[in-house]
This record gives sequence, structure tokens and C-alpha cells, in this order.
Amino acid sequence: MKLFDVYPLFDINIVKGQGCKVWDDKGQEYLDLYGGHAVISIGHCHPHYTQCLTEQASRLGFYSNSVINTLQQQLADRLGRISGYDDYQLFLVNSGAEANENCLKLASFTNGRKRVLSAEKAFHGRTSLAVEVTNNPKIVAPINDNGHVTFLPLNDLEAWERELAKGDVCACILECIQGVGGVNMATPEFAQGLQKACKQYGTVLICDEIQCGYGRSGQFFAHQWLGIRPDLISVAKGIANGFPMSAVLIAPEFAPVYGQLGTTFGGNHLACAAALAVLDVFEQEHLVDNARDVGDYFISQLKALQQTQPHIVEVRGRGLMIGIVLDIPHKEIRQRLIHEEHCFTGCASTNILRVLPPLCLTKAEVDDFMGRLKHVFETL
Repeated sequence: MKLFDVYPLFDINIVKGQGCKVWDDKGQEYLDLYGGHAVISIGHCHPHYTQCLTEQASRLGFYSNSVINTLQQQLADRLGRISGYDDYQLFLVNSGAEANENCLKLASFTNGRKRVLSAEKAFHGRTSLAVEVTNNPKIVAPINDNGHVTFLPLNDLEAWERELAKGDVCACILECIQGVGGVNMATPEFAQGLQKACKQYGTVLICDEIQCGYGRSGQFFAHQWLGIRPDLISVAKGIANGFPMSAVLIAPEFAPVYGQLGTTFGGNHLACAAALAVLDVFEQEHLVDNARDVGDYFISQLKALQQTQPHIVEVRGRGLMIGIVLDIPHKEIRQRLIHEEHCFTGCASTNILRVLPPLCLTKAEVDDFMGRLKHVFETL
């Protein structure tokens, strides 16, 4: 049987990782500044994480959600305290798209409406509702295009308020820092105005923190930089450092109804063990603070390079979620970083390098990358 070919692949077989480095099957070391699409939060193969998963697997890997799993409540208690949302409720699922699906369903169950507002350049996932609120016609199948969604410019508060005033909007879904869209940032004025308008018109405010959340921005959630408190928060990627897991944080005023939401694999014992290990490392190694401090240093170094490097048009982002906007296509730069400088980065649009390293990145590793990036520009 052949694999269904949906991704263009680099001809590299990664077989080992440690911290912010990975190795291929030929023994070549790479600096990983992409973390597998922002998934690796505490670093590859952290010993505490590996130990916790191994010990849990030796006891019990899975049982259904029809019985008590005390690890789920432990995770809810820890996550609530660390994130500042201890009064919210936690629903555990498996992927970012699934988290957004359940946010949108819960919003619609709550107010009985169908229409959703989403931002231009938004990306919220590839499943049915998630892809419908994603602003990319290339990945929206006809069966997903149901006319429920209006796309509006990020930070154009007047446009969002006009639509909300119609009184039929179920939910607004927002990435406070857009990932796939190019590391575009919502402003505090926009986010606070949107929250106020949502409350006025009975609309549910959803913050998609799948890529920008879980410490990556230098706050636990990116929306915390903006002074808002959404009704629903979707998280995934960094929550379990590579073990498939996601969650919805649900405001206390939402009352659960048996049968409306459900999951087979969500919150299984291995996933919870992984997520608890991640929070252990977050606290022990102060990774949210590290993301802010090293991210500030990283951005300052990139902006200094911008002064002497005409191909860098703009440096965007916060913490360890950074976009390097180029005046040329990113393809050659990224290819040379991988194949010549042995460094992984991501991309967005046609001209943006996207940097999403593990949150344990050091300033020495930033300096290492800067040297590799400079070499690529000097030899174009």
C-alpha cells in the first residue's frame, strides 16, 4: 500500500531529537526552530517527559471516558492554576481542529445561531466546521462551504461591529497572533472592542490559541497580552509536546448537557500523563518566561539584521512566534537553511519565514541561527 501523498516532503528522515536539536538517519544534526509545526514545547525527548510517559504506559495506556480518570482532573486543576483560568471548565479532545469544532458546536448549542465571523487569513483546521472558518478556498471542499461564515479584516473593529449588530452571529473566532496567515497580530483596541461587542449582541467569543498559546507568546495565552477573557479557548500543539491532544477551556456560565459533546480518545491516560509532564517542565524550567525573554532577544537580533539586510522587510511576532517577512520568495532561503545550514524553519504565504522553536530555546542557539541565516543571505 502507498501512502496518500498530501505533503511535499524534504528528503530527510529524522530519527532522534534532544532539546532544540534533531538528527537524521545519516547522523546529521539540525537546529530545530520549527518544533514540528509549533508542537514541541518543552524540547525533544525531555527526560522527565519520557519517564512520565513510560511509567504511565507500564500501568495503563487507555480506558474509556465511561469511568473516572483522575489524571483528567489533575490536569484541569494544574492547567487552571498555571493559565489563570481556574474557574473555567476543561473538555479534552485530540487535535486542534477538533477543539475548534467543539468550540463552534458549543457556541451554537448555547445561542441557537449559525453564522460565524472569522478573520481574513485565518487558519483554524481542516475538519468540517474548522475548515469552513479557515480563509483558504483551496482547502474548503464544496461540502464544507455552507455559507455560514463571513471573513473580515483583522483589526477592522468597525467591520466586525457592523456584522455583530445584525444580531444573528453565533460566534467570532480569532487567532490573536495568526500563524499560517503570516504572524499577523491583533491589537488590544480591536480585541477589547470585539469582546465588548460580542457581549452586547449575545455572541460567543472564541480565541484559537492552538499555535500562539501554551506559553509561546511569553504569556500563557496570547490573548492575555490584549486584556481580554474569551468565552471559549481552544488549545492543542504544545499541550502534550507531540502526543496527540487538545482541549477546550469553557467559561463557567456554560452548562454541560450530557450527549452534546463526546470523545473516544480525548483525555486518555497517556495523553494526560504527557500533558502533566509538560506542565511540570513549564514550572520547573520557567519556560513561559524563557519564551518571552529569549523571544525578545531573538526579535531584537532579527531587527538589527534588518538594518543591514535589504531582503528583510519586517520582523513580526511576540515571544517565540516570529515571522520574518522577505522581499523575495522564502523557498530558496528555507531550502538553503535546511540543506546547507542544517536548520529547520517554517513558512507562511510565499515570502515569510516562520520561526516556532521549542520554548527551551537559548540565546546561544539564537546566535547560532543568526550566524546561519546571515551566511545564507551573504551567499545568495
